[in-house]
Amino acid sequence: MNLFLTILKLMLRACPRQLRDEQIAWLLHRVTGIGLFLFLVLHIIHISLAVFGPEPFNTLTQIFNSPIGPILHVFLFFSVLFHATNGLRVIILDFWPALQPYQRTSIDIATVVFLAIFIPSALLILMDGFLP
Repeated sequence: MNLFLTILKLMLRACPRQLRDEQIAWLLHRVTGIGLFLFLVLHIIHISLAVFGPEPFNTLTQIFNSPIGPILHVFLFFSVLFHATNGLRVIILDFWPALQPYQRTSIDIATVVFLAIFIPSALLILMDGFLP
C-alpha cells in the first residue's frame, strides 16, 4: 500500500498544479488499471487457497463477506467501469483522428455515461450488502 501511495504522489507531482480533464482521465485510467491488476492477483491467491483446504479459503471468504465486502465491490465496479468507458473513449479517438479536437467533449460524454451507470449500480451493490 505504501508503494502505491508513493507512486501516486510521484504521478501527481509530475503534473502541473492545475490538473486538466485530460490529465485526470489519464491518471484515473492508470490507477484503475493498477487496481484491477491487484484485484486479479488477490483473486488468484484467493482461489488457490482452496488447494490448502477449506479453512484458509473460508477465512478469506469471510473477510470478503464482512461489512467491508460491499465497499470493496463498489471500488472494484468503479475501477472496471471507469477503465472500460475511458478505454472506449481512447479507442474511438485513436481510430478517428479527426475527433481529436473534441477530446474534452469526449471526456464529458464518457463521464456522463460512467455516472449514469455507476451511481444506480453502486447504490444497488451497497443496498444488497447492507440491507437484510
